[in-house]
Amino acid sequence: MSSANEESENKGSTQLKTAQLSEVSELSKRGYQLLKENMIDEAEDCFRKIMIVDEYNNYALVGMGDAARKRRRFKQAIQFYQRCLEHFPGNNYALFGLADCYKALNQFNQAIKIWEQYLVHDDSNVTVLTRVADAYRKVRDFRRSKEIYLRVLAMERDNAYALIGLGHLHYDFKEYAEALKYWERMLELDPENVDIRVLTSIGNCHRKLRTYEKGLYYFGRARQLEPSNFYALFGMADCYRGMNDQIKCLEDWNQILALDPENKVILTRAGDAYRSMNDFSNAEKYYRKALNIEFDVYAILGLALISKERGDFREAIESLHGLLKNDPKNFRLYTEIAECHLALGQKDKALAILGQFQKLGIRNAVVTHLLETLRKSN
Repeated sequence: MSSANEESENKGSTQLKTAQLSEVSELSKRGYQLLKENMIDEAEDCFRKIMIVDEYNNYALVGMGDAARKRRRFKQAIQFYQRCLEHFPGNNYALFGLADCYKALNQFNQAIKIWEQYLVHDDSNVTVLTRVADAYRKVRDFRRSKEIYLRVLAMERDNAYALIGLGHLHYDFKEYAEALKYWERMLELDPENVDIRVLTSIGNCHRKLRTYEKGLYYFGRARQLEPSNFYALFGMADCYRGMNDQIKCLEDWNQILALDPENKVILTRAGDAYRSMNDFSNAEKYYRKALNIEFDVYAILGLALISKERGDFREAIESLHGLLKNDPKNFRLYTEIAECHLALGQKDKALAILGQFQKLGIRNAVVTHLLETLRKSN
């Protein structure tokens, strides 16, 4: 073959490769634009065309992974990201997508491993750092989670995701006063356009701290934004419950039930409110509604306590003993049974049931006090 022919062929091959590269580039750009516009089918067509020319093209593999992730087909997305990483181990987009898939599948430890790999290449990406901190929070690693959230705040003083994450972290670990500081900071940053979830979170902190009046204020602000918001209604009702204002408490429980009549938790809460008001007829009606949905410990307990209040002590004892099979460490069941036995003049049986609780090796001040009182009495 002459050198002229070889030169001609090489030139033609180069032109073909250049054309293919140009086509791949255009298809890739178009595919990602279509993904942004949520036109997933069309985006996948672009990426498949690329893979016909270049089977292991990293843009196409990540694009197919992103498309599957958008469809919430996380296991399928994982396969595309892993295939990309086999050929391009440091591809940040594949690492990011893969970690997000594991997070969506609640495989937080696996997500953490992938995000930590990502941070080797880019340790200042606050989006990834907050995701890692969130994942550590989910696996209840308080120290590591807080450390990373604070690292984000050192980079961006008022990063919203870090502030919210720290609020949730401290709340999850029952450090309500600390949680309050971070959510209050969110409120300070934009008091006029605050997210309703910030208001309900602040309200929940006050509810847990038993500063009920302050809680009512924030739940009330949340209801102004969204009158039927479940968390605002629940928070207000529970604050009124803590303040022993059963009438206002019932208004909110019943408002929730108007929206969600099959909510057995709220049915039992409403039953408790009626029972506290000695309206046993309505209380019994709500407890039985809850039990018609499915078995509920608190509904059975409520009915047993009504029997006790009505003087039907043997019936109450029978119901409470039934609950012990499901909840053998609940001290209240033992004290209620003991009080029923005492009402029947059965002191020995009252001492026996309280002694049964103590044999579990659980220390409880209420049980101990009642036992000591009975032993001292004649």
